[in-house]
Amino acid sequence: MLAKLDDCITYISCHPNFKDYPVYLLKFRQCLSKALHLMKTYTVNTLQNLTSQLLKRDPSSVPNADNAFTLFYVKFRTAAPKVRTLIEQIEQRSEKIPEYQQLLNDIHQCYLDQRELLLGPSITCTVTELTSQNNRDHCALIRSGCAFMVHVCQDEHQLYNEFFTKPTSKLDELLEKLCVSLYDVFRPLIIHVIHLETLSELCGILKNEVLEDHVQNNAEQLGAFAAGVKQMLEDVQERLVYRTHIYIQTDIIGYKPAPGDLAYPDKLVMMEEIAQSLKDEQKKVPSEASFSDVRLEETESNNLKKSGSTESLTPRPQTTISPADLHGMWYPTVRRTLVCLSKLYRCIDTQIDGQLFLIKHLLILREQIAPFHTEFTIKEISLDLKKTRDAAFKILNPMTVPRFFRLNSNNALIEFLLEGTPEIREHYLDSKKDVDRHLKSACEQFIQQQTKQFVEQLEEFMTKVSALKTMASQGGPKYTLSQQPWAQPAKVSDLVASVYKTIKAKLPLTLRSMSLYLSNKDTEFILFKPVRNNVQQVFQKLHVLLKEEFSPEDIHIIACPTMEQLNLLLSVSK
Repeated sequence: MLAKLDDCITYISCHPNFKDYPVYLLKFRQCLSKALHLMKTYTVNTLQNLTSQLLKRDPSSVPNADNAFTLFYVKFRTAAPKVRTLIEQIEQRSEKIPEYQQLLNDIHQCYLDQRELLLGPSITCTVTELTSQNNRDHCALIRSGCAFMVHVCQDEHQLYNEFFTKPTSKLDELLEKLCVSLYDVFRPLIIHVIHLETLSELCGILKNEVLEDHVQNNAEQLGAFAAGVKQMLEDVQERLVYRTHIYIQTDIIGYKPAPGDLAYPDKLVMMEEIAQSLKDEQKKVPSEASFSDVRLEETESNNLKKSGSTESLTPRPQTTISPADLHGMWYPTVRRTLVCLSKLYRCIDTQIDGQLFLIKHLLILREQIAPFHTEFTIKEISLDLKKTRDAAFKILNPMTVPRFFRLNSNNALIEFLLEGTPEIREHYLDSKKDVDRHLKSACEQFIQQQTKQFVEQLEEFMTKVSALKTMASQGGPKYTLSQQPWAQPAKVSDLVASVYKTIKAKLPLTLRSMSLYLSNKDTEFILFKPVRNNVQQVFQKLHVLLKEEFSPEDIHIIACPTMEQLNLLLSVSK
């Protein structure tokens, strides 16, 4: 009947010259309106009755968490075939006839309202229960809470597909609303966490386990969930940065050394004595094991590990490390700085934040060690075994030995003894210079990344032009740049406008991040100056290119910003 109505309306609409055209068109639309009303009434009543039946099973509207979701999904899946065929008819006509699209919107809204009515209280109850079970373990709460919401989002998408064949953005809007339940419970807990270890682990869980492992593998169904997780991650990162700042101020910059921290060189003498005593004890232990015995012991140990048995295993003596080299001998602020950096490693998700974070703390480190009037250069001694390796290789591969040495195998052995002696090399390490080198590298990466962010499209365009010129200079075909498909004035105009818009939009964000991390106008200006110079140079090259390759009319169409306009835009950094 719907198909017949569609044909009639289409036919009569195409013949407005018929005598009774207005009358018949009105009657057909009245019939269509009645049919749409019947379909809407049937579908809405079916969905509402399902919800009523489920809620009657539990007067509190919050069924037991163990069987609530099974009950909600099984009942709805059972009823889906009753209305799916009807909904398919509506979906098929929704793009062509506005009345059908409106009906489909109403059915979508009804369906999602019923799902929210059922799921909302149950999700809130489940999240509250998870919170009470893990009120002291934030990481366990996030893992269990996120796993729960992942299942909810996946199940809701699957159930939606039982009823509908076409997607709707309203489903993700509902799921985002439901995911807020987890966020609302989690955020008050985050703002009271003070331990860097906990905050760092939370970042790892949200970023690696949830976003990278779960969301990336199922982006379509977990898109709404990802939005909530990203918000949680940003809150954790913000809290982590804040607590790190406090930790640096109180436990590193404000650290007051105890007498034992400054007991030098007494501590080193004591460590030297301990190291010597350990060596003396080792000398007393008989060493009768041969090379083959060691290999056999390793094999047996590996077999035991593979079989899962660890009984009767005794640890073998290992190479002794001097107690003076252990981190327990480090000055407390050095150890705390490294611990702090290890907790923050990969917790900052955006590139500019990571770069500025590194620059900030390298600047702090350089500033704090500057007043120390001491020698930061140390000598390290190492063995260079390259000659030993080469000589041993000649023994194993006689074809590499000169002909006159191949008379017998003893010649190779003699060469090994004569030329295979390891060399002792001395290396000088300067801690201050090492910090400066890392700082310089971090600044260069920041400058390069920011320049790329602003003018990467223009640089790619200039590279293509240079390649075209190179081909022509090497005997290739002559060219007219303005006639190239990718270099027509209109295309270049769009490119320039896009780059200018990008600079205008992203420059304030970059300057804001620099101000937030560095909090020093002079440092910010020094760091951003090369970026500004790079951007100016790219535009200067573009201006030269436009004068060489384009006519005045084309240049007018391209409408490239003048250097004065560009400088005015970039001058906000001063």
